[in-house]
Order: sequence, then structure tokens, then C-alpha cells
Amino acid sequence: MNKDSKIFVAGHRGLVGSAITRKLLEKGYNNLVFRTHSELDLLVQKDVFDFFDEEKPKYVFLAAAKVGGIMANSIYRAQFIYENLQIQNNIIQASHKSGVKKLMFLGSSCIYPKDAPQPIKEDYLLSSPLEYTNEPYAIAKIAGIKMCESYNFQYETDYISVMPTNLYGPGDNYDLVRSHVMPALIRKMYLAKCLLNNDWESIEKDINRLPIDGVNGNSSKESIVETLEKFGVFKRDTVEVKLWGTGNPLREFLHSDDMADACVYLMEHVSFKDLSENMSEIRNTHINIGTGEDLKISALAEMVKSIVGFEGKISWDASKPDGTYRKLLDVSKLQSLGWKHHIKLEDGIKGVYLDYLKY
Repeated sequence: MNKDSKIFVAGHRGLVGSAITRKLLEKGYNNLVFRTHSELDLLVQKDVFDFFDEEKPKYVFLAAAKVGGIMANSIYRAQFIYENLQIQNNIIQASHKSGVKKLMFLGSSCIYPKDAPQPIKEDYLLSSPLEYTNEPYAIAKIAGIKMCESYNFQYETDYISVMPTNLYGPGDNYDLVRSHVMPALIRKMYLAKCLLNNDWESIEKDINRLPIDGVNGNSSKESIVETLEKFGVFKRDTVEVKLWGTGNPLREFLHSDDMADACVYLMEHVSFKDLSENMSEIRNTHINIGTGEDLKISALAEMVKSIVGFEGKISWDASKPDGTYRKLLDVSKLQSLGWKHHIKLEDGIKGVYLDYLKY
């Protein structure tokens, strides 16, 4: 990419897109184009095509997606498959029609089978059934990978796909209905700490900024306590945070700034032809992005608890789903291409928590 090339970051306000935007600006790429949802609905094909015809970006980071944790994936299954398919179909086709030079499609480690061998190599894609709880989202992302490979095969485009592991970072989604595990843990531990300290001023400020299930800081204390209990924050003899599952599954976590650094590096240095040895049968050309290290969710919860300074109790609700037991990515392909992560997990969480407290 040239420093003056026009670059479209789809989803620039999200965790992934905002991190990519920061990294591009940091590296001197200043000709960036964005659209908010109110300015451009990526679900509407005509509007997306018109945008590409008008702006004619040369590079595209496709980071826009409908995302969420186990709870959101369980509730909004139809929306997760429809909206993600629609967004990526519109942007990839518009990129082809308008002559985009290079596109990066961002997926997720959810694409891999539930019982994939560990660590997960790119070649394990479609080798056995998916985890049921996030199957609609995973199928949409698999379709995006195959769409990029198929366009490269038929039209000789240069579209590459990357599959990040679980991400966390500044600007994450702390909505307790839709959030992933890391922001949910941070917010629950923080609210539990405030509840333990009887710090109602901080609780009211927090839920005024981001209401929980329709309850805000102006609601009665009884309503607030009832809502917190619904999401696993209880006040009994002490304050307890009850989390979904057993805590035994293992997860890998990557800071969004590291993810963005990897994405920009790959866009600068790697083309699709570098990823496929056999152009007559193209498979599994996507690239895992992660750390190659994981830990138990229970250990993560204890780490977040310590960083936040919550001195109450953690318990587990084994009647709720754990999701896939382990999803550790094999990052040997990424490392062979010249990139490795830099931010240690504990340091990253400390920074994200401080960022959360600023709001």
C-alpha cells in the first residue's frame, strides 16, 4: 500500500476497525475513508455499490460484522447469519466491480470445528461439525473465506482472509447481553467491586453510560440490584459474581492493537499468491492471527478480578453452556510470514481496564 492510497475501513467504529484505523494513521496512511451506519447501511446492496462507485477505494479492510458472545449468539441466530452474509457479500462484490486492488476479510476462530485438534491449523477448516452455539456466525465467516478464494480464482483478485483469535482492547463492547467474555468479565468485576464497597455513585454513573436491560442510574436501587443479579452479580453475605459454564474451557486472547499490527503488516507484505501453492484447487489460504498461548476461563476470571481489585467471590453456573472446550490457534503460518504478537495478556488487560474507567 502507498501512503496516499485511498483505504476504506468498513466497521471503523468497532473493536477491530478502530484498532486498524489507529494503526494505519500511526504508520502514515492518511487517505482513509469511513462511513457510519447512519451514513451507509452495509446491508443495502445498492447503497454499498453507490459508495464504491463514488469513493473508488484501492484497499479495503472488511472489519464490519455483527458480533457477540455465547448469549448473543444463542439469542440472535438468524441475525448473525443474515447480517454477516449480507455485509460481506455486498462489500466483496462491490470491491470487485469497482476495481479494488486488495481486500482483507476478517473472520474469527469460531470457523473451526468444535472438536478440532489443538492447536488449530488452517487446514482443519470444514473437517468436522461446528460448535452449535455460534454455528450461524461461523458459517457466514466460512462463506466469506470461500468467497474471497473464489473471486481470486475466477477474477484474479487479491483478497486475503485472516482469522483472529478472541480479541480485547480499547473501545470494546461492554453491553452485558452482547459482549464477549473479556469485556463482560471486566464490567461485572467492576460493578461487583462497587457493590461490595457500597459505591452507588459509581454504579449509577456506569449504568447511566451504558444501561443494562433497560435499567439505568436513575432506576431504584432495588431494580438495579435485581438487574445485576440477572447478569450474575449478587449481593448476599458478600458480593458474588456467578459466571456461565464451569470455567474449565481454555481460550486464547489477543489485544486488538496487536491484531491491527498484524493486519496492516499482512496487507503491506503478503498477497494471495503467496498463500496458495496449488492455484488449480484453492483451499485454506486464510491466516490465523493469535498468540499461540491460552489459559482457562477460570484463570482469566481470577486475573481480571485481581486487576480490578474485586475482593468478593467467583462462582460458576455449570447449567449454562461452556462453548467449545479449547480454541488455540496454530500461528506458525503467520510467524513464517514474519509477524509475532507483542502485548502480554496481563499488561493488556490492565490497559483496557484503565481505558474503561476513563468513560
